[in-house]
Amino acid sequence: MSAPPPVFESAVSLMRRLDARDVSATEVLEAHIAQIERVDPHVNAVVTRTFDAARRDAASIDGQRARGERVGPLAGLPVAHKDLVPTRGVRTTFGSPIFADHVPDADALIVERLKAAGAVTVGKTNTPEFGAGSHTFNPVFGATRNPWDPTRSCGGSSGGAAVALACGFVPIADGTDLGGSLRNPASFNGVVGLRPSPGVVPNWPALDAWFSLGVAGPMARSVADCALMLSAIAGPDPRAPTSLDAPGRRFGRPLARDFTDVRVAWSPRLGDLPVEAAVLDALAPALRHLETIGCHVEAADPDLRDADRIFETLRAWIFESTHGALLDQRRDQLKATVIWNIEQGRALGGPDIARAERARTALFHRMRSFFERYDYLVCPVAQVAPFPIDTEYPTTVDGTPMTTYIEWMRSCSRISATTLPALSVPAAFDAAGLPVGLQIVGRWHDDFGVLQLGHAFEQTAGMSAFHPPLAN
Repeated sequence: MSAPPPVFESAVSLMRRLDARDVSATEVLEAHIAQIERVDPHVNAVVTRTFDAARRDAASIDGQRARGERVGPLAGLPVAHKDLVPTRGVRTTFGSPIFADHVPDADALIVERLKAAGAVTVGKTNTPEFGAGSHTFNPVFGATRNPWDPTRSCGGSSGGAAVALACGFVPIADGTDLGGSLRNPASFNGVVGLRPSPGVVPNWPALDAWFSLGVAGPMARSVADCALMLSAIAGPDPRAPTSLDAPGRRFGRPLARDFTDVRVAWSPRLGDLPVEAAVLDALAPALRHLETIGCHVEAADPDLRDADRIFETLRAWIFESTHGALLDQRRDQLKATVIWNIEQGRALGGPDIARAERARTALFHRMRSFFERYDYLVCPVAQVAPFPIDTEYPTTVDGTPMTTYIEWMRSCSRISATTLPALSVPAAFDAAGLPVGLQIVGRWHDDFGVLQLGHAFEQTAGMSAFHPPLAN
């Protein structure tokens, strides 16, 4: 067999080589373990490691292939799971000191599916406390650093996953997204993150199985790798009542498509949002890339009125529903922003929820009308560039004060309120050399179409050739 592959090889390429037995699962794993051990002390992304179990799993997969047995579509690919996602027999802390020693007795559905597909778990990735906030730090493990500039935030809440990908620790990783947690860290670290339509990737376990703003999804270094992972984790499940009755294999189709005369709306501020000039300047070439592949791009803002109120109301409601008991019992072990969000939920009444849901229905129909004119909406992922790591959250954006810890990410949370599929794809570097992502939003349930445009865009943008210097 050949020497171990480079850790920045794509998942698609690795799977071809693994299936052809040009390289073994053990060789692939050991190359990634060596990269984690060499680089992770500088970034703190993989906070719980499962290398011994991973070696056993890789050896088992090699044995299956040697015997000519059928293996899964991800067999031998290293993967890491977000520390918000329960993993059977492996510590899952949710970034909280309350759960610092918590070991679940069952896997989350997304972990079940990745294991069934043959992915090899190397560990858990860091996240903010209960995933609250788009900046990855917590009192259990500390902060995760941006590999492009370790003095900067890596974003969040899937920050550890994004850094693990950027540094070559894994070729695929899972994440979750309520207000931007798959997209923001992808933008900050120069990787790809897809927020799927609710129900594409079923959510289990869940205290509120009907809640549709929070989703799980794939992250990778390329759109094709995201699609490969999505093909293994998507599809219905009887434990998740909102899951869509469509097989995951539909995401395994070729992504290539002709985009001639496809109509794209460019909304740099999603109406009225403050956005740093560094972000807008960096994204200016993105429009030319879209035009290069044939798209017709024009400036147009969707009518997102009430999106902030919808998102912030429903977020507060789910925080109280999910974490309210902890506020009563362990308030002294919760960070201030989590306490605030729970208390916002407790202040809500039935009429508040009803108004938010009526407004969400109206928003859905306005977006449906918008997408009768346009095929896609593109906009910034984040309103700011990666900020200093010792800053809890930006308190101003382009001179505009931010009154809460979530307000600075409305470029993502407004899209969450629409429940439309959205992709963060690397677009450029800003003047400081930090990655900036482009957010691609598609029509209702057109997740595959979003992946197609992202794939075409990244071929032209050429960002996949770059990796953080400290990881090389």
